[in-house]
Amino acid sequence: METIAIIGGGASGLAAAVSAARTLASLGTAARTEVVVFEADERVGRSILATGNGRCNFSNACVSADAYRNASFVAGVLGALAPCGSADPVHAFFADLGLLWREEGDGRLYPLANKASSVLDVLRGALAREGVRAQLGHRATRIDRPGQPGGRYHVRFEDGSIAHARALVVATGGRTPRGLLPDALPFQPQHPVLGPLRTETAPVKPLNNIRVRCVATLAGPDGAPRASEAGEILFRDYGVSGIAVFNLSRIARPGDALLLDLVPQLDERACERELRARRVRLGAPTGEELLVGMLLPQVARAVLGQAGLRPDAPFADGDASVLAGALKGFALAVRGVGDARQCQVTRGGFDVSAFDARTMEARGLSGLFAAGEALDVDAPCGGYNLHWAWASGIVAGRAAANAVGRREGEGRRA
Repeated sequence: METIAIIGGGASGLAAAVSAARTLASLGTAARTEVVVFEADERVGRSILATGNGRCNFSNACVSADAYRNASFVAGVLGALAPCGSADPVHAFFADLGLLWREEGDGRLYPLANKASSVLDVLRGALAREGVRAQLGHRATRIDRPGQPGGRYHVRFEDGSIAHARALVVATGGRTPRGLLPDALPFQPQHPVLGPLRTETAPVKPLNNIRVRCVATLAGPDGAPRASEAGEILFRDYGVSGIAVFNLSRIARPGDALLLDLVPQLDERACERELRARRVRLGAPTGEELLVGMLLPQVARAVLGQAGLRPDAPFADGDASVLAGALKGFALAVRGVGDARQCQVTRGGFDVSAFDARTMEARGLSGLFAAGEALDVDAPCGGYNLHWAWASGIVAGRAAANAVGRREGEGRRA
């Protein structure tokens, strides 16, 4: 009995396992080859349950390779998925498993049951139907290449046990140890992204747990804008959070400035005019009184402070310009990632240049494949990262099964 080892039972690993088992069945070799998932945790798919605040934004209605880091490689992987009518191959994969879903804003796809567990349930059902075996509590520490061409890989685990596999898919996610695979494969250091940002704390501490809708712009040390995101921002005592911030965190660096446009419906000149008109209507108000109805009191005080205006001082006509500037660009100095535990994805991993996008196979290491976050690929929020996990897992699992099938065929002919 030959073995295809799937190292990791997260999203990409489970997709790879189902894909490999189905491909073996189509080749007629399922009786001679088993698919085994080796998972460090006590159950497979635990990471899936935590996605989308427990709802699992498992994909997006409009996936483009341009949304991803290392976009050309991702384009090759997505292109390697066989078309299935007019449907996206990943969506067709889940439809075949029995999952129903609905579309929300920005193309986000969620299971109809509104629970991440329903996504895991259809995957676990497929594993059972296809005869995939799970070995839980097995944390891989090193994979040794075969002693001779065409031989088996040796997977060493933390408990001292060893498994042998004719082919394997590395789907160990964002905590892939550098020494897991042979040294010949280039590796980019991993670090969390797609999470909150830590900023200077003085402006944000009084605003802890307050939400605002705005346009957030990330600017470099030279003041040049690098990217903008519209959406809801959540102030925390260490910085800022929210989907817009998460997306900007992918490119944010210490020393950047995060500029919050708190009145995006007005340009700066229109904002000045509005402030002057409010001053006249309200009859010599203080700065804090002027902003009642525009901003929450805590936010108003923070903006006035950044503009250098006392909240309790009468608002002068000449103050409109400086306050408009603060409203259109409430500035926070970026210090780094705020809370790594909240980050949704890890950047880094094995360099995509060492893998064939059509099969996910490592160049020069026949029979060794990788998928998901084990590779240096990430994307914004919106279901793109899970879509990558499923897509790369499906391609890797299928290719691993085909590789084993070819070797069996060559062995029989010999």
